[in-house]
Amino acid sequence: MKRRDRSNDIFSVSFLDIISCGFGAVVLLVLISNKAEAPSGPDDQVAKDLLNQVLEMEEDLDALARVVAELESEKKAQGAIMAAIERGGEEIEAALQSGQQDLDQLADDMRGLSLVQESLSRATIQPATADERDDEVGGIPVDSDYAVFIVDTSASMFQIWPRVTAEISNIMDIHPTLQGFQILNDNGAHLISSYAGRWIPDNPSRRKAALALMSSWRSTSNSSPVEGLEQALRSYVDGENKTSIYIFGDDYSGGSYDPVFETLDRLNIDPVTNKPKARVHGVGFRTRYTRDTFATLMREIARRHNGTFVTVAL
Repeated sequence: MKRRDRSNDIFSVSFLDIISCGFGAVVLLVLISNKAEAPSGPDDQVAKDLLNQVLEMEEDLDALARVVAELESEKKAQGAIMAAIERGGEEIEAALQSGQQDLDQLADDMRGLSLVQESLSRATIQPATADERDDEVGGIPVDSDYAVFIVDTSASMFQIWPRVTAEISNIMDIHPTLQGFQILNDNGAHLISSYAGRWIPDNPSRRKAALALMSSWRSTSNSSPVEGLEQALRSYVDGENKTSIYIFGDDYSGGSYDPVFETLDRLNIDPVTNKPKARVHGVGFRTRYTRDTFATLMREIARRHNGTFVTVAL
């Protein structure tokens, strides 16, 4: 009898034991799972309540975020409004300061005009004494038929240029019957080049036009009236017509006064009568660049050439 080889039989007792144990484990698991208790009703409600609270809190957070954004926007808008108010306040303050300066300037002009009118009144009432000087009052003789204005056009003068122009206008006003006038700078350059060498006919429109041109006049200057005086004396003073020369400035840059005195003595003194052909006046402006040199020079020139020196306070 042939022996069976048991090593190749897969359905052995051991294999059946293993299968049986596995099947029993599966059955046990099914029984256990069927008997497990499902979540109770109250727990579901708690979970739902918590979820609703979370959703409500999220909505509240969204609402708060929107409120914060609106507040930030309002804050920026209020900041812009405050900045605009501050700028407006600064502009108002600047306008008030400018208005006060204009009032101060007007008051000074009125005081100057009062002195001028007093001088004009004396010249009208007492024509026989028009050539007499009144140094104590500082009156300006107004008996001239022609006037030449020599103006320092340096940088320091341009800082007060509106006041300079106003004073030239005031001087013109005290000469209501001029036959002609000219405006030069201290280097001898003409304000209106087309009238170089001849008088500008005097009338209200010509005066207004000349003063308007002065507002934009920019010309080289050395703060010394020598060249302007020489041009004025050679071109516009003949000794026959009554002429006044007005020198406007705030400083004298020359090292010596002698060139100015020599020019005036050579060109303005009549060799026959030994008297000045034209009156020479000075108008000084006091700025932070002002030294005493201009005032010293012009006082002596006015004394020698029948003129008057006045100082304009700013």
